[in-house]
Parts: sequence; structure tokens; C-alpha cells
Amino acid sequence: MTQPLLFTPLRVRELTLRNRVVVAPMHQYSAVKGYPADWHLMNAGRYAAGGAGLVILESTKVERRGCGTVGDLGIWDDAFVPQLARVADFVHQCGAAAGIQLGHSGRKARIQRPWEGGRPLERAEAVALGTEDWDAWELVAPSALPADEGAPAPRALAREEIRAVAEAWGKAAARAHAAGFDVVEIHGAHGFLIHEFLSPLANQRTDEYGGSEAKRMRFALEVCECVRATWPPGKPLFLRLSAEDDAGWGPAQSVALAKLVKPMGVDVIDCSSGGILGKPPAGAVKPAYGYQVPYAEKIKKEGRIMTMAVGLIVHAEQAEAILQEGRADLVALAREMLYNPNWAMDAAQKLGADAEFELAPPPYRYWLARRAATVPEVKPSTFGSR
Repeated sequence: MTQPLLFTPLRVRELTLRNRVVVAPMHQYSAVKGYPADWHLMNAGRYAAGGAGLVILESTKVERRGCGTVGDLGIWDDAFVPQLARVADFVHQCGAAAGIQLGHSGRKARIQRPWEGGRPLERAEAVALGTEDWDAWELVAPSALPADEGAPAPRALAREEIRAVAEAWGKAAARAHAAGFDVVEIHGAHGFLIHEFLSPLANQRTDEYGGSEAKRMRFALEVCECVRATWPPGKPLFLRLSAEDDAGWGPAQSVALAKLVKPMGVDVIDCSSGGILGKPPAGAVKPAYGYQVPYAEKIKKEGRIMTMAVGLIVHAEQAEAILQEGRADLVALAREMLYNPNWAMDAAQKLGADAEFELAPPPYRYWLARRAATVPEVKPSTFGSR
């Protein structure tokens, strides 16, 4: 049987991924004053043990004021490096590459965790939750426009502040390298700070960072420049974009940006959508399987850059077809991984790619391979009823 593309190694710069299955970054909102907890070790480790090729840690904030909630991860200080390294090391021990997404919430900062309501936090509430630096947790954005109706207005960044924020991404990338991560992904999507600069709705500046499409791209380009300057040349750099936000930034603009960042050292565009409006984009209201894959396909072909598809990718055959049809180079899963952390191992079995359970660490591999050899008529529970 021909080896499925999903389980064919992929080399990006000096990193070889064992397969094309990626765990997309997913906010856990479970950090303690910015530091990862045992939850993060367990959460990342189970995906790596489950066979994924690359596990990307959730959006980790490059500035204190960039935190969305009291539970956001931080990387704005060297003090965070040892505990982040513990997570990266454990992912490596399980056989996967370790990635980290670097982000800044901009005007979407200082809110409740979603399961607590997702409303803007008040000072007293934040203090009760352990916040000791409320004044430092400032909402900033390209323009003084609130993220949603009823939300507080952010402070517009002064022109002379903006470069320093871009440089914070570069310093964060250096810390990510010190922590042992293999991949950095710049979070430029979902209505957060970089996306706010890209958006004609959120960015109404009249200086060199606003107005025309080229000027609105300036901050994103400066972030890429700063990150690539500190991130080792042999390590891959990803950029996540909302390829369609239904608010003035769409696939054509994403292709144009991809063409600019590729020669700057960005290797992969992670193609998502939405985030600027206070509602999902039209295609995400009741999404179909793979509803964002067309964005990855367009940017890959027209931008001539590798892409990662994400968005309601659920089944092994579906993921394999995306790669076989040349629509993306990597396939990322998020909520389906929450449902089945062993998705990659399971998909490999269904596609006939790993008879000996080589994707699993030895404590799993031995027992699973032994059962398969001893009682081959037994089918795993994910294959349906017996």
C-alpha cells in the first residue's frame, strides 16, 4: 500500500516533521500569572503521545498588556523560559516537534475566560482573581475603537510605541528558542493586535501604519522582520492569518501579504478566518467540513508558499484528500484533538500507515502492537461497533 501523504515526513528548513498532522494552538486559559501549569504539560503531552507530528502551544503573550484573560500564557520575561521548556521537552520525549504561537490580544485583552462569560473584566473582579498589576494590563490597539458594542475603548498606540511592540515579538522568539521550541507561529488572526492593524475596520490611523492596504500591513511586516532576526535561520516560522474576516480583509489581501512575508523568512501560512466582527464570518456560522480549506488552497497556489489547512477537519480520509489534492501542505486539527487526543495514531491505523504503532511512545506501542498481533480480529472502538 502506498504511504499516505498524511504520514509522510515533511522537511521545513532544518526541521523534519514525522508526519503532516499538526495540533493547532488552542487557548486553555489555565496559566497561573502567565506561567504554564501541569495542565499544559498534560494537554500538550497527550497530543504528542497520540502521534501528531507538530504540537503548537497556545497563543503565548509577548507583552503583559497583551494577555486576553487571567489565564493566558506569557513569554514577555526570561522567567517564563524554564517552565515553557518543560513543556517543549516533554513533547520531544513523546516524539513530536514542539511549536509555540506568539500573540498579543490588543483591544481584545482584559476579558473573562469564555466559560466565565467572556465579558470585559472590571478592576475589582480582576483583583479578586489574583491580578496585582491592573494598570499595566492596558488595552491598546491601532485606533481607539472598541472590539465590540459595550466593550471598553482601547488606547491608540502612539507612533513611537509601535516598533517597540514589534520588537517584543522578536524578544519573545529568542525566549522560545531558549526554551527549545522547534517552530514559532506569529498570531496575526482572530481580531488580535496584528489583525487589528491589518483591518480597515479596526485600523483608522492616518500615519504610515494606517490608511492604504500597504500601510496597514506595515506592522505585520515589522513583526515578521523582528521575529526572523532573533529566530534561528534553521527553524521554521509560521504566520496565522484570518484569510477572510468579512470586514475588509480577505483572501486577495492575504495572498498579497503572503508574497511579502515569504522572502522575509516566513515558511508557512496558517489559514483561519474571522475575529474582527463581534460574530463569526459567514462561512463559520454553520460551517461545513473543511470550510477554511479553500483559503489554504488559494494562498498556497497564488502566494507560492506552503500553507496549513485548519477548520472542521475531522476524518482521516478527509485530511488525506486535502493533501493529495494539493490544497495544503499541512493539516491542523483543534477541537477534534480535544475529543480524541490520539487522532493521529488512529488516523494512521485507518489509513494503513503504522501497523506496528511506531507513532506511539514505547509504553503504548508495546501493548497496542501486541494486541493487534494476538487478536487481529479486534477493532479499536473508533472503527465502529464490532
